[in-house]
Amino acid sequence: MVSVVHLIQHPLVDHHLSQLRDVATNSAAFRQNLRPLTALLAMEATRDLRQEDRSVTTPLQKITGKKLSDRVGLIPILRAGLGMVETALEFLPESEVWHLGLYRDEQTAEPVEYYRKFPQSHPVDVGLVLDPMLATGGSATAAFTTLQQWGVPTIKLLAVIASRSGIELLQREFPTVSIYVCAIDSELNQQNFIVPGLGDAGDRIFNTFPRGTSAR
Repeated sequence: MVSVVHLIQHPLVDHHLSQLRDVATNSAAFRQNLRPLTALLAMEATRDLRQEDRSVTTPLQKITGKKLSDRVGLIPILRAGLGMVETALEFLPESEVWHLGLYRDEQTAEPVEYYRKFPQSHPVDVGLVLDPMLATGGSATAAFTTLQQWGVPTIKLLAVIASRSGIELLQREFPTVSIYVCAIDSELNQQNFIVPGLGDAGDRIFNTFPRGTSAR
């Protein structure tokens, strides 16, 4: 079984993604444009959540409605993934949020874990990993490994932009994981940034560029 890549194609994706890519977009506008993209990804990624019947009384009569029966966990990869949490919680207000802190070693390009907040038991039914960028795939691989060790049966990645090489790595290493993206870019540069990409998503979300520099 090969993991499925869901490329979200929609005029709103094209519009908001172009705003994110634009080097002239400041951090406030970047965060604003990230929200609808996260919403579209969340809508697609939750299409197959399990439901159960519930009795609902309208102003006119009783009906049989639905409620979600899956326990959903949101797992933002710190720090850029934090920019997607608030929007995801608007759709899934009862979901659990568990944090995983990773940074990329600039010499090896490998992920280094610096923070993990997960319980030891009682895994969620569905884990939604949130990270705006899937570049080398190293951070996503570390996140998926953590969730599998926890015992999460269904794992999905929500990313705004992915590289082809990052997708290929995840498909090899995690054939049952689904990937939801707004765009697939073809290249990584020598610094392992996605090209054309949008630069460093964390810096652009949190306005933390070194003094005198801007988005790259």
